[in-house]
Amino acid sequence: MSDSAVLRLHAEVEFAAELAALSASDDRPRPTGWSLSPWAVRTYVLGGSLPSGMEITPKYIGNARLIEIAIATLVTDRALLLLGVPGTAKSWVSEHLAAAISGDSTMLIQGTAGTDENALRYGWNYARLLAEGPSEAAMVASPMMRAMQTGKIARVEELTRIGSDVQDTLITLLSEKTLPVPELDREVQARRGFNVIATANNRDRGVNELSSALQRRFNVVVLPTPATVDEEVDIVNRRVSALGRALQLPTATAPIDEVRRLVTIFRELRDGATLDGATKLKSPSGSLSTAEAISVLSHGLAVASYYGDGQLRAGDLAAALTGAVIKDPVADRVVWLEYLKTVVKERAGWKDLYRACKDSV
Repeated sequence: MSDSAVLRLHAEVEFAAELAALSASDDRPRPTGWSLSPWAVRTYVLGGSLPSGMEITPKYIGNARLIEIAIATLVTDRALLLLGVPGTAKSWVSEHLAAAISGDSTMLIQGTAGTDENALRYGWNYARLLAEGPSEAAMVASPMMRAMQTGKIARVEELTRIGSDVQDTLITLLSEKTLPVPELDREVQARRGFNVIATANNRDRGVNELSSALQRRFNVVVLPTPATVDEEVDIVNRRVSALGRALQLPTATAPIDEVRRLVTIFRELRDGATLDGATKLKSPSGSLSTAEAISVLSHGLAVASYYGDGQLRAGDLAAALTGAVIKDPVADRVVWLEYLKTVVKERAGWKDLYRACKDSV
């Protein structure tokens, strides 16, 4: 399958030209097993200009110091835990760090309530196991084992969704950098370059607290929500434009005024007050994250492209916006209607959005 037919390319494929240019111009010390130096990894994630004149696009817009701390952590023997509320780009940052450091972001374990030890250690091809007994040929290596064997970054998404007893499987891996295989009377020792990036949020349901022993193996970096309206507008605008191109939507970009209007709504409801602080508001039960704002705008572009005139309008956003706000059909509906009447209706130039959203509730 050609890259053009793939819905979402891995970071190391989509940004291969940037990674190659960084590698070619990177004359700074590289830790053993790293594709780029820490300086080049920082430039890849935060963006910048190369001596060749090539511009590296920013993958994360926010506090640069947090990214530096995250990269520095991965140089040491401590694992990295990216913590934050939903939609703060934890998975996005994790993927791009792995792509820049290892050239491979696919050593991924998705944490769920059903994730067992085999996902973190290894499994077996049971047909061969029954026919031949335990052997290396019958073993099925997990992404964690492959990362240890090849000296790459392993990623664990939603660590706190995994049961506490399974989480603790990581303790030996992170402290000893060794994965015992008692069935074969051997062990897998991690090669230089191996480390783990985990992500977790503390506002989701089904959270399992990390044991103190496991917490000590991680350096925690908390990724905050965007600090300012302008910063969040920039993030949403960039991601919506990229998604529109990837999905080949006829209308691939949103007017910046619509982006700002949606971001303003999300921030005000999230913070429980209007931007000027003049009016206190009730907050809905959902997180109203930056990621959800991106989703609402992408949905609006699809509606405008295929059922409208190609110009994104309030009516194209209304249904997805209402669905993003109203997670609890009773309590959130009251919050949303109150916001529409007291804020949206009274704002100059927002009457179209008020009418569209009121009709969709």
